[in-house]
Amino acid sequence: MKQAKITIHPDFTIGEISPRLFGAFLEPIGSMVNGSMFNPKHPSADEQGLRSDFYNALHEAGVPCVRLPGGNFVSGWQWKDSIGPMQDRKAHLDQAWRQYIPNDVGHDEYLQWAEKAGTQTIYTVNLGTGTLQDAADCVEYTNHAGGTYWSDLRRKNGHEKPYGVKTWCLGNEMDGPWQIASWERDPRGYGILAHETSKAMKWVDPSIETIACVSSSPFLSHYPEWDRKVLEQCYETVDLISLHHYHSAPPDRPEALLAGYQAFENYINTEIALCDYMKTHLRVHKTMMLSFDEYGAMIRPRGTSHLGLNGRQRALSFYQFDPSKPYVRHDPDDWSTRRMPPSSGEMLRTLGTISTMLVLLHHADRVKIGCATGGLGDLARTDREHVWKGAS
Repeated sequence: MKQAKITIHPDFTIGEISPRLFGAFLEPIGSMVNGSMFNPKHPSADEQGLRSDFYNALHEAGVPCVRLPGGNFVSGWQWKDSIGPMQDRKAHLDQAWRQYIPNDVGHDEYLQWAEKAGTQTIYTVNLGTGTLQDAADCVEYTNHAGGTYWSDLRRKNGHEKPYGVKTWCLGNEMDGPWQIASWERDPRGYGILAHETSKAMKWVDPSIETIACVSSSPFLSHYPEWDRKVLEQCYETVDLISLHHYHSAPPDRPEALLAGYQAFENYINTEIALCDYMKTHLRVHKTMMLSFDEYGAMIRPRGTSHLGLNGRQRALSFYQFDPSKPYVRHDPDDWSTRRMPPSSGEMLRTLGTISTMLVLLHHADRVKIGCATGGLGDLARTDREHVWKGAS
């Protein structure tokens, strides 16, 4: 019988492990926001309609950071329409997920929920339909002490002290063909926008760090050239780059799910190489860090695409204009209109997530943030009435 041997020596360290490697991702799809986070009819709902049973469970679990409020959703979301008295907020269509966004959970609710859950916010600004000015105003509203229109408006809206959000993502998956106002066809344009937006945000609050998008999947045909063109424009003014990847396998191939760590490993190695090349190319001293702020391992039925580790996904496959698919209005107290969490394969998915976390730990010298898409559900499972601990 073969035996494995592991030797651990304190002199052979890779790097300091950031607590933020064990964070989570939050977006208003499914029931995570409307139902689990927010339900004014729930017995545990506080004065804002936020479920205290859920945020107390997360506080107890000690989730270090949560990236919010999205996700694809954020590229069409106008934060300024989500603040102030509820009756004055503007409802919009969420083009990303074909749902109505009434903004009963707005900018302040997201940040105050994070405070109640005892977690650090990693905030994503809209650089799809949003502008540099919107992003700078958001930092001013969120972090400036007072004496300006936006900071005084925050105080008027009930939060006297600044929120002190330190980490800001400059858009979401901006190379994705599925993204609203995608920069898929203009990486240099996004790189310039990220550079200028990062400057403006830091001039409002010099203490913050910013995260620029690179390719949101190694399966896209423009990867990694898109990334190189972006980094050439914004390397000097941003602090981290944002990586996203989801690995899936059919139900009868558990070994394929667990082998997904190879895709994450290759993706990280490529991005580190690109960053280090750019460091030399631009003659700067800064070493770029990585934020793997969306990832997941999941079981899915077989589809028509079999990409493998070297897959090249054509952009056209993401353009779907289906006139028969209606917009849905979700009631936080009614879970029948939304996708429910899977009821089987929990342990296998947990192993897939853990294998990804081990890859992040393997690169602890460069990967400083990790946000599992199912992370909140792993720590505190919910249904319409209850909260309980998951298997992981």
